[in-house]
Amino acid sequence: MQDHRQISRGFTDPVFESQAAFRALLAALSEPGTIQTVPAALAPPEGLGLAAATTLLTLADYETPIWLPELLRSGAAGAWLRFHCGAALVPAPGEALFAVLAGTEAPRLSEFAIGTDQYPDRSATVLVPCTAFEGGDPVTLSGPGIADRRTVAPAGLRPGFWQEMVENAALYPLGVDVVLCHGEALIGLPRSTEIAEGAMIRPETR
Repeated sequence: MQDHRQISRGFTDPVFESQAAFRALLAALSEPGTIQTVPAALAPPEGLGLAAATTLLTLADYETPIWLPELLRSGAAGAWLRFHCGAALVPAPGEALFAVLAGTEAPRLSEFAIGTDQYPDRSATVLVPCTAFEGGDPVTLSGPGIADRRTVAPAGLRPGFWQEMVENAALYPLGVDVVLCHGEALIGLPRSTEIAEGAMIRPETR
């Protein structure tokens, strides 16, 4: 049984910090490819970065099934989420409304809930840790929330990740929403965002 004294703290000012985090998440998903930051007051457990932990603490509650890799689910991260938001941690990716995609052996994006024709909103939001938001293979984004095109190059993603994103976008209006996380920063990639591998040739216009 987990000793609650060993669980790191959550929000110190829940109302202010959760509202600020929600605004950052909304901005990230409404302006895909832009870097947003979340409040940095909490102490995330081992295995969950600050942005991912803040996102889950802001959006998840006891009615929100979450998928974590087994090492996180059975460790400090799982105990932290159960303690702070009462969330159910599910073993099957398709049962989750939120997920943390960590490690090369994690499920493909297509294994998570993509919604249905009647209820496309009943899909998962997948949080993907990165080692940096620059220095990786560049991709060009287009679609709602992007005036022309926008290039991002996050590092530390598993091989084939961007092809999974291309396949996910092809499912629209179904598909998962993705949030890339690094430190206290995040980048939103909603299912409506079209992905083209490689940097754009002409400069972005704003």
